[in-house]
Amino acid sequence: MNFARDVVGAAPARRPALVALSREGQRSEVSFGEVAEHSGRLAGLLAQRGVGSGDVVMTLMGNQPEWAYAMVACWRLGAVALPCSEQLRAADLRTRAELVGPRAVIAGERNLPTLEAARLDTQVLVAGERLPAGSEPAPAVELEPDSPALIVFTSGTAGTPKPIRHGARYLEGQRVQAEHWYDARPGDLCWCTAASGWSLSARNAFVAAWVRGAAALLHDGRFDPDERLELLERERVDVLCMSPTEYRAIAKRSELRPLRSLRHAVAAGEPLNPEVVRAWQDGVGVAIHDGYGQTETGHLTGMPIGRPLRPGSMGRPLPGFSAWIDEGELVVDPRTVPTFFVDGERDRPWRTGDRVAEDEDGYLWFEGRTDDVIISAGYRIGPFEVESALVTHPAVAEAAAVAAPDDVRGQVVRAVVVLREGHEPSEALAGELQEHVKEQTAPYKYPRIVDFAAELPKTPSGKIKRAELRDG
Repeated sequence: MNFARDVVGAAPARRPALVALSREGQRSEVSFGEVAEHSGRLAGLLAQRGVGSGDVVMTLMGNQPEWAYAMVACWRLGAVALPCSEQLRAADLRTRAELVGPRAVIAGERNLPTLEAARLDTQVLVAGERLPAGSEPAPAVELEPDSPALIVFTSGTAGTPKPIRHGARYLEGQRVQAEHWYDARPGDLCWCTAASGWSLSARNAFVAAWVRGAAALLHDGRFDPDERLELLERERVDVLCMSPTEYRAIAKRSELRPLRSLRHAVAAGEPLNPEVVRAWQDGVGVAIHDGYGQTETGHLTGMPIGRPLRPGSMGRPLPGFSAWIDEGELVVDPRTVPTFFVDGERDRPWRTGDRVAEDEDGYLWFEGRTDDVIISAGYRIGPFEVESALVTHPAVAEAAAVAAPDDVRGQVVRAVVVLREGHEPSEALAGELQEHVKEQTAPYKYPRIVDFAAELPKTPSGKIKRAELRDG
């Protein structure tokens, strides 16, 4: 199996692969033949630069064709692609580089200042630059199912983000969700709006569409509810994949209207409110099929296609996947999940850390986390990362980050801050702390609510009682 050869290279050369919409408003169409040519030559250049099988290549750019070329080029060589979000700051990039040691970085021109500030000890290629004359495509290497192919970082409840390594089977394994949840079909145009660098984007921005012979839309612009509806209509998108936050924001801020080309819609990343499902069904004429997955597992469950929708449910385990509830927590048999990561965890049940209920028909209903991870607009935010950024401010003695409910994002980060002597609480200081966190780490992690306290509630052993803060 080699995704570059057996999916991209095996597709009819003239079949549409990408519709790209740039931030400046330019539109382009790319065929599978062009993807194969661009990625093959880029793979050749990487090989000339000393990148080979098993080496890590970091990408830092937006949702644009060059990102897809870079990912496919890595897989052609047998290199390991590490997609990074443009929202990451220099410290975030340094942390990732220290953990995985990238042999090269492929970055967009607008991302170079952040990359330069990170001062990584590796070579940098600029995405979109003309390849040297005479660059020859590198041959596609043979890969074993567990040959490392992809790294995606996840955040836990404590410590630094963790690299999750997936094998080549992860790419081929997307056929299950692509058929039974995403419902991509040959000739479709599929749009997964997740930004490059995220787990959902890594599997659904183009991989899930391409393994089913469909084309993918890449939009390199910022989220705007009205524009999103206009683009869906203008580009005649068949399949849409968005976060529940995006569905909620469009339903609240725009006037929903029938979209005749849109056949199927899915959501993942956070719980999807039943009322949002009903609003889209009534206003747009399409039901949203909720689903669930994790960075470590890939997609696990989905609302079945062709059956009556159950608004609020995350569906059932995908065909062939074995999952069950143990003391309220969803547990998975990794041996049944072809997309599960390869770092030695396949020999024992995987505990997801999510509290889930099951009804009499086997449909699953998300109830919450068993730990302190904050799920905001689909982003999973470990409180440690927010707290670590806050305590680097000279006014902060201690800080705790917890989830607070929000009508649009589901949850937002709430920070409870204990100040150092000589500093007084104020709205101005709260705003200063918010900007400080944005500078220290990815902006989506910043606390939208900042409260001040004389002290934090703690256990006898000194651990913060976050449950007490959430309830307070």
